[in-house]
Amino acid sequence: MTTITEFPPQIIEYPESDGLPMAESDQTRDYLVYSTKVLSLFFKSQPDVYVSGNLFIYYEQGNPETVVAPDVFVVFGVENCPRRVYKVWEEGDRTPNFVLEITSKTTRSRDQGAKRGIYAFLGVEEYYQYDPTGDYLTPNLQGLQLVNGNYLPVNPTTLPDGTIVLSSKVLKLELHLQEKVMRFYNPTTQQYLMTHEEEVTARQTAEERAQTAEERAQKLAAKLRELNIDPDAL
Repeated sequence: MTTITEFPPQIIEYPESDGLPMAESDQTRDYLVYSTKVLSLFFKSQPDVYVSGNLFIYYEQGNPETVVAPDVFVVFGVENCPRRVYKVWEEGDRTPNFVLEITSKTTRSRDQGAKRGIYAFLGVEEYYQYDPTGDYLTPNLQGLQLVNGNYLPVNPTTLPDGTIVLSSKVLKLELHLQEKVMRFYNPTTQQYLMTHEEEVTARQTAEERAQTAEERAQKLAAKLRELNIDPDAL
């Protein structure tokens, strides 16, 4: 009599971290955080748009070696909720629509080689690379659009003040580069996207300016009254 031994199914682990630092420099980290924050705020009213950064994306079930970790990415058509990792097969096979890599000395070859091939394979519609220092990419902001399975350059335009503009059809935003500084710009509102902290600072600055202007007006009115001049009559 033959006895068949049943073994429990193998549990496959999908690590959440590779133990390496999030970024190799302050500039890389700052732009990673800035981009993730402003895009999260921009899409916060859309529950089916997920924005994240420096998160492992596993794209083949059962094979934890098939993983990539974009600096910043946006996925349309999935729930906007926190994740520890992103498993494509658990997300209706939805892969990122937009990816931004903050390129540095150690990531340049991977960003332009292996990652570019993976993103094309996954069907990432737009792939942008930004080099904050301008030491590794020329020009230091570059965009690619997926056309028939191949990436073609996004043609930039230059504004009269020298600002270089690349338009993202996926995000319906523009990426502006001025003196090596990259910012996301909303052409509909004609304003740059700001983080929550930047919004608070801008609001405080505006309030302080308004208060200063009011105080000056009050001092001027008081001085006019000393001269027996009615400020309301002016």
